[in-house]
Amino acid sequence: MLTAHAALNAELLTDPPRGHLAWGSQHFLGQAQGLYPVLSCDRMKGWQWRYTQLPTEMEDTLSGEEGEEEEEEEPAPAPAPQDPVEPQLTEASQVLGASEIKQLQLHLQLSLHLPPRVTGHPWSLVFCTSRDGFSLRRLYRQMEGHSGPVLLLLRDQDGQMFGAFSSSAIRLSKGFYGTGETFLFSFSPQLKVFKWTGHNSFFVKGDLDSLMMGSGSGQFGLWLDGDLYHGGSYPCATFNNEVLARREQFCIKELEAWVLS
Repeated sequence: MLTAHAALNAELLTDPPRGHLAWGSQHFLGQAQGLYPVLSCDRMKGWQWRYTQLPTEMEDTLSGEEGEEEEEEEPAPAPAPQDPVEPQLTEASQVLGASEIKQLQLHLQLSLHLPPRVTGHPWSLVFCTSRDGFSLRRLYRQMEGHSGPVLLLLRDQDGQMFGAFSSSAIRLSKGFYGTGETFLFSFSPQLKVFKWTGHNSFFVKGDLDSLMMGSGSGQFGLWLDGDLYHGGSYPCATFNNEVLARREQFCIKELEAWVLS
């Protein structure tokens, strides 16, 4: 089969200009230079033959490739990251002050550490010592019927604010329970989070007389007694945390438990 250029050349060469004795020599000379005869019309001279340069097959190929490159669509820009959802408290907190609320809601420092499945859920206050009294057993009773994650907020007699996030509701247990989503935190004054190290799985353990979160070498990251008045905080292997309060042993002024589901 003839190529497109060969067919065009054959058509152009079927009717050479008559009376032109030098036609053959000019034709072969033109082809050697890449020129081909083309019939054109001039208003003064009428129809006449002239030589023009047609694109070679290589030029056609390159031109086609350039056209294909030009037709390629630019990739769509990546969607802008969505802003984190601000936490919504169902009522005012007696533990967190204006500065802490600003950190949580405007800067979302705590929400950035929350697991994706609970980010943006309202925070429902299910227990607070100012309303329900200083009793761990009462805390367990208030937690009944709730399965979602829990945020414990504490303020001690020194005014230090700290707490813990439990991936499941606080309850009585024979052993430790929870998941690697559990963490401890403190405000000093900025929010500081101590996440699971993977060293052990001593997340949460609830007794009638105490509540413990994080453990290692006989010490607890956060420990609360049965009257929810005395507590302690020590570095532990579970979270590799610092002492959450200003002192290892502290007295609780206010405690709140918020369910995030």
